Amino acid sequence: MTREVVIDVQPKEITIGLLEDGRLAEYQRESQNASFSVGNIYLAKVRKLMPGLNAAFVDVGCEKEGFIHYQDLGLQFRTLAKFVKQQLSDRKHQLPLDKVKREMDMPKDGTVSDVLQQGQEILVQIAKEPISTKGPRLTSDISLPGRFMVLIPFQDKVSVSAKIKSSEEKSRLKQIVNAVRPKNFGVIVRTSAQGVQAEEIEHEMTSLMHRWDESMQKLMKGQLPSLVYEETSRAVALLRDIFNPSFENIWVNDLATFNQIKEYVHLIAPEKAGVVKLYEGELPILDKFDVTRQIKSSLGKTVSCKSGAYIIIEHTEALHVIDVNSGHRSHQADDQEENALAVDMAAAEEIARQMRLRDMGGIVVIDFIDLAKAENREALFQHMKQLMQGDRAKHNILPLSKFCLMQITRQRVRPVMDVQTAESCPVCGGRHVVKPSLLFPDILESKLEYLTGELKVKRFRLHVHPFIAAYLKRGLFFSRLWKWKMKFGWGMRLIPDQSLEFLQYKAFDADRNEIDLKQPIDSQV
Repeated sequence: MTREVVIDVQPKEITIGLLEDGRLAEYQRESQNASFSVGNIYLAKVRKLMPGLNAAFVDVGCEKEGFIHYQDLGLQFRTLAKFVKQQLSDRKHQLPLDKVKREMDMPKDGTVSDVLQQGQEILVQIAKEPISTKGPRLTSDISLPGRFMVLIPFQDKVSVSAKIKSSEEKSRLKQIVNAVRPKNFGVIVRTSAQGVQAEEIEHEMTSLMHRWDESMQKLMKGQLPSLVYEETSRAVALLRDIFNPSFENIWVNDLATFNQIKEYVHLIAPEKAGVVKLYEGELPILDKFDVTRQIKSSLGKTVSCKSGAYIIIEHTEALHVIDVNSGHRSHQADDQEENALAVDMAAAEEIARQMRLRDMGGIVVIDFIDLAKAENREALFQHMKQLMQGDRAKHNILPLSKFCLMQITRQRVRPVMDVQTAESCPVCGGRHVVKPSLLFPDILESKLEYLTGELKVKRFRLHVHPFIAAYLKRGLFFSRLWKWKMKFGWGMRLIPDQSLEFLQYKAFDADRNEIDLKQPIDSQV
């Protein structure tokens, strides 16, 4: 599998697309002024205790106060609170963490009133960004993530990713980390550390400790509330999580971001620094790599799957609902059960991709086409589990119910990606919306597949607006019209028709009778 990253940097926002074999697999778009990103650490003040919830509301400078539960304070919160109090009492001298005496671990069944007071100054980290009407979810279990490890202050334990199966490799990594780990710092060794040389691990440890020292300098100078540690840029943060040697290209259209990413890649994988490339073409970078078209076709309410099936995605405050529809696929098999299973299997592939693409989190309920046989429902369940193995977000998949409903819980740390793909209607002056005009040729092509494949019509006339006809004929050789004739047969004729609206089309058979091309998916925008 070939993987490319396309990064579009604009004055107000940054867009990042991960392409796997040319297909959009992950998509992130954030404001350049975005704050309260996951991983940021703040010196904050406790505003209100909520004993009934065993939690507290904390002021981190956000419009909505942050929320921290007792369980999110961390086992070493007493040590952290003592450290913060001592550091703020002497803002001229940084207190080394290895000189701090660790307190007893917090009891698991304790209450927030036992450890927090209104007005108390605490150190917190953003665990989930503000979503809808909710403020950020916070934790005091502070961590600093790197490429090969996660550094955890106020702990003294080294653990290795469960995905590293070799006991010899686990022992080797623990030995290396213990040799370079400062006192009172715990470490979680990530899967990407497997096979990495000791020098690289030591270098990253030094880098993480440097970040910690910089944060403590800000803590000494900061006023309440204040940002003491800011996560790296979104582009670098995404690369840190997904980067691997299979990347062929990382395209960036901004010189400053290009230098930042190149420096980071050179730091973690010097031999791959050449894959970072500055894009200087005239076409917008997202158009050049076909990201724009894929966004418009993949992030709307209705998404087409293989062989004519499609899914409808609805988002609510509490959950996401996905409905699977067979479309014209229902006519392709004599066995209804066999056809339903084929549709569900194809839909599962697209749904797994959509959850990554939109970063859907919380509860996801999928209404698959009904399957009568238990073995088919089990096969679909196992297929979905396999498809979700490559998803980095924590998730849990439940077996299908007898109504063929599947429930999935997926880790949510950011708001779901909500991209408006519908466009104002060019005919009625914007009183209604239509599907993206960019996708109109693709819609026509799917209609031709339906016409020649399902309806078995070989000789026909396709009437379109003259502007659309000119676009389809564009190019002396290998125009889209020529490719369609090669694919669907030479019995097709394209007729420019001035009586039609811009995105309207009609098809007529050899006897000049109009052919009905309307399908269930046409009613969904």
